[in-house]
Amino acid sequence: MLDSGSSGNQVRAKAAELLTPITQCNFHLPTKVANYTDFYAGIYHARAAGALLTPENPLPANYKWVPIAYHGRASSVQIGRGTVRRPLGQRGPSAAGGPPSVGPCERLDFELEMGFYPAGGNALGNPIGIAEAGQQIVGFSLLNDWSARDIQRWEMFPLGPFLSKSFATSVSPWVVTADALAPFRTPALSRPEGDPRPLEYLFDPIDQAAGGLDVHLKVTLLSEKMREANEPAIEILTSNAKYLYWTPAQMIAHHTINGCNLQPGDLIGTGTISGPSPAELSSMLEFTNGGLKPITLPNGERRAFLEDGDEVTFRGRCSRPGYVPIGFGSCVGRIEASAVIGDGKRSR
Repeated sequence: MLDSGSSGNQVRAKAAELLTPITQCNFHLPTKVANYTDFYAGIYHARAAGALLTPENPLPANYKWVPIAYHGRASSVQIGRGTVRRPLGQRGPSAAGGPPSVGPCERLDFELEMGFYPAGGNALGNPIGIAEAGQQIVGFSLLNDWSARDIQRWEMFPLGPFLSKSFATSVSPWVVTADALAPFRTPALSRPEGDPRPLEYLFDPIDQAAGGLDVHLKVTLLSEKMREANEPAIEILTSNAKYLYWTPAQMIAHHTINGCNLQPGDLIGTGTISGPSPAELSSMLEFTNGGLKPITLPNGERRAFLEDGDEVTFRGRCSRPGYVPIGFGSCVGRIEASAVIGDGKRSR
């Protein structure tokens, strides 16, 4: 209505009196996040990243049986409209041997995900059944689970990531309700012949028929040099939420099977949503082959991982003939230099 014809121009003129430019708005987290869980539900990501991080066991033996997840740091979830400070941490010994080192992350990465928020939750000790799990979801947003790959590689065994993930997670300020996404539901990802059928507590025919989401996702990158030259951001990859191996309802059913109590406004991440093609690998770790095959930007700059000043933007959109398209806004983060070790000052 605001984009077409003379009537649209008249409406826009009236609307301008009532609207505030987005650049002048202050954005806030959709909820006060008390708990944050990040799943690993993108099987194409699990395979590609696993081949680089744990080549001896790219896809864990339990992957096709259980929705894998870890508990993230809720206090460092931030709105995806600002800066992300490069983390400091302990990095593993070099190839030549010697002790580990401490310093700024040298392999800073993003992870293209979606987040979703439970509604009422459940009482402690009372699991949410798979048939009801989808009804627990209020809505979905974009999520960037920033990752320090060099710190992660050194620290993750035997208990999983710690400092490599807890420094920042960005979410978009907009939440698209589950009801609004009803026309864009899609079947759960088809499992290849030979893959196991989900266990009963994870299997519901309705969820299998329409538990996935058809959300087109894309990532753009804008470097400091590009910004100074007034050059536009470039699209570096696309993907789609339909590539998740486990549905959001299955994630909730598994999350609560032990009686864990979800609370209203908790944040749940899907895990990195990569697709089957090279153009749909949704982290730099994957599409640069662990940094061995850097990408070249239009201005000649090369990137294996993120540099200071780089700005990463996620966008999502649903469209289907006969229905009004729905956008997810954007989730933006610009990398700033790390704090200084041992300067006697508190970081801000």
